[in-house]
Amino acid sequence: MKMSKLYMPTLREVPSEAETPSHQLLLRAGMIRKLVSGVYSFLPLGNKALRKVEKIVREEMDISGSQEVLMSAIQPAEIWKESGRWSAYGPEMFRLKDRHEREFCLGPTHEEYFTDLIKNELNSYKQLPLNIYQIQTKYRDEKRPRFGLIRSREFIMKDAYSFDMDDAGLDTSYKEMWEAYDKIFTRCALKFRIVEGDSGAMGGSDSHEFMAISDIGESEIAYCNDCDYAATDEKAKCVYVIKNEDTEELEIEKIHTPSVKTIESLVEFFDLTGDKFVKTLIYKTEDEIIAAIVPGNRELNEIKLANYLKIPDHELELADSDTIKKVTGADIGFAGPMGFKGKVRVLIDSRVTQMKNVIIGGNETDYHIKNANYNRDFKGEIVEDILLVKEGDLCPKCSSPLKIERGIEVGNIFKLGTKYSSSLNATYLDENGKSQDFLMGSYGIGINRTVSAIVEQNHDEKGIIWPLVVAPYHVIVTIVSMKNKEQVELGEKIYQELKAQGLDVLLDDRTERPGVKFKDAELIGIPIRVTIGRKADENIVEYVIRGKGEKFEIKTDEILIKIKEEFKNQGLDF
Repeated sequence: MKMSKLYMPTLREVPSEAETPSHQLLLRAGMIRKLVSGVYSFLPLGNKALRKVEKIVREEMDISGSQEVLMSAIQPAEIWKESGRWSAYGPEMFRLKDRHEREFCLGPTHEEYFTDLIKNELNSYKQLPLNIYQIQTKYRDEKRPRFGLIRSREFIMKDAYSFDMDDAGLDTSYKEMWEAYDKIFTRCALKFRIVEGDSGAMGGSDSHEFMAISDIGESEIAYCNDCDYAATDEKAKCVYVIKNEDTEELEIEKIHTPSVKTIESLVEFFDLTGDKFVKTLIYKTEDEIIAAIVPGNRELNEIKLANYLKIPDHELELADSDTIKKVTGADIGFAGPMGFKGKVRVLIDSRVTQMKNVIIGGNETDYHIKNANYNRDFKGEIVEDILLVKEGDLCPKCSSPLKIERGIEVGNIFKLGTKYSSSLNATYLDENGKSQDFLMGSYGIGINRTVSAIVEQNHDEKGIIWPLVVAPYHVIVTIVSMKNKEQVELGEKIYQELKAQGLDVLLDDRTERPGVKFKDAELIGIPIRVTIGRKADENIVEYVIRGKGEKFEIKTDEILIKIKEEFKNQGLDF
């Protein structure tokens, strides 16, 4: 492609709405453009990178034995109502009606659709196992779209669905997708971890997420260096030792704490550490008021709480001040687990039961209770773990200290079991002629997110540094002066020769200043730059690998050799 004809509207300034490096650089490099919040267009360079990621995904999915289909993005409400998710999925679903008032949605995911498809087509165990996938646009009405392509309202996803006879078959399908995903993200040159995940609205049992390591990742990953344990903070089991210096339960005291509402201010007021306090958090669901009781030095994990309550997380919300006043009799900041007014379901994290002589809210404005103890002074349902994990907690597998890092979820795999086949009446006849529900798995990859994650891991202050495997173009041939006949002729010759070798090549034949050309080359991140300059008449060019900071003068007959070396260095066949 000649850059004089390329649609590449680069930006010199960082867009004000762009918060992350990938968002900033993809906009500045003219690869994407925002239409409205959370909705983006891919321009030529961005689209080429996107398609290269799709190509890797297709190749590995096909190798795994999965077969590609293409389903509609529009789905009828009936199949979602059958599964029970039409209401449960929440406000992220785009809902619409046709001219006949029939309800539809723009698919946020496709479990129901695929299940509905195969239930009328597969009827015998002899047709199993089956794994089918698509690469399709999904729609989710995110409350706060952010980070560009990482949290958007319209995005491209590869989603696959497996159908098996039994648990052993599902285990095999799950393992095959795990291995395929491992190869996909390795080929995309991503640094990633595979971690236990929360099934959330997807349902099912086992779930794992493929997390690209990134400081701007929305998820935290807890992992152990001494064993293979790794999980998202939503899923990670929180294990730590409760230290009790007290052996006896002391007499309860009511303490006046005017305007002392937060754990931080209480720590200062009482001159004690945070582990001497227990905090009470009041939540509302559609059906009840919840009081969650946790150690004062720890954070509540709302996903774990919602899972314990068996409700979608969007149905769980912090109670407003009026509700808190109604059930506690106190202003915000003074709630405690004793003496609720009205019906409140009290859920107590198991660690609280091990603590002695703690300070709790007094359920009275400007008062706290000292020396409170579980069972003697307050009671409730004991929940094993509703806490958010933090660095230094003990590994659930080997008891070594856990580490925490951030990541971008680029892929996930779920064992759905019979959740959808049962509710949608999707069955097959086994070898005994008996009707059985399919055992299903669901496997997703965020194509847009993967592109963003690659940029997050591969950039510097000058721009993007694309790995060769997903770069829009492998090589950019830069002609320093379009007024110089020798440079123009040599540039054109090299451009054509490299194209003939099957390489994706850009020829910068614009009549711009050399500095502009070099800055653009660095911004858009093409991995290899061949510069045709003042030694063109000697068949000598400058050879640069993006991001390495080294420049070499080489003969033109060495260019292909050098390019082949770089492909080999990046683990690619030429």
